[in-house]
Amino acid sequence: MSKTAELHRMVMDKHVCPYGTKAKHLLESRGYTVEDHHLTSRPETDAFKAKHAVETTPQVFIDGERIGGYDALREHFGIANDKGGTSYRPVLAVFAVALALSVSLSFGVLGGLGGRSLEWFVAFSMGMLAMLKLQDVEQFSTMFVGYDLLGQRWVPYAYAYPYLEALAAVLMAGRLLPWLSIPVAFTIGTIGAVSVFYAVYVQKRDIKCACVGGSGNVPLGFISLSENLAMMGMAVWMTYGLMTV
Repeated sequence: MSKTAELHRMVMDKHVCPYGTKAKHLLESRGYTVEDHHLTSRPETDAFKAKHAVETTPQVFIDGERIGGYDALREHFGIANDKGGTSYRPVLAVFAVALALSVSLSFGVLGGLGGRSLEWFVAFSMGMLAMLKLQDVEQFSTMFVGYDLLGQRWVPYAYAYPYLEALAAVLMAGRLLPWLSIPVAFTIGTIGAVSVFYAVYVQKRDIKCACVGGSGNVPLGFISLSENLAMMGMAVWMTYGLMTV
């Protein structure tokens, strides 16, 4: 038996509602034939909302029952809506891509895995995390001073941190200027590790980490600590390498 759903969404010359497009795709992926009704002007959209006493579009109807918008449709199909919830996905994505890049580069340039693979993995991770912070330094600094011990005492450090992390990452990836990259990475990594450990394991605070910038909702915890420990470890590793050359 064919399943039919009715969808009302904004499709205008200068605006196509993205949630309407996603709702249509979700319905079709669940086997529904979609009666796709386009709202092609603002007056038509306002009239539709007034008629059905709704504040937003798109609106989905199944078997004559109004389901609601895209989020409501996901709930109707039993798909969790985790917007605004805490998630490690942003930082795990960074580490996964950094690992893939380091492995690819190792086989492409070196012919296999080695010590440089680890260096590239940490450097790429640092670089991508710094890039996320640099998207909105103001928001990052606001979150950062909430737990960083030096940032709380000297706010300019919170603004400088993502630039310092990016600088260390770029230099370490190419083993350039070790006299600069090593102390920078070790210093910010040590301060960060102590700050996270104190906030999470001593004060037992439940707050968000600024590690992926202001747009993420990553809980401050072990993964946040790992970022800082990795920077410290990278600095020690490269120092050992210089001493054994």
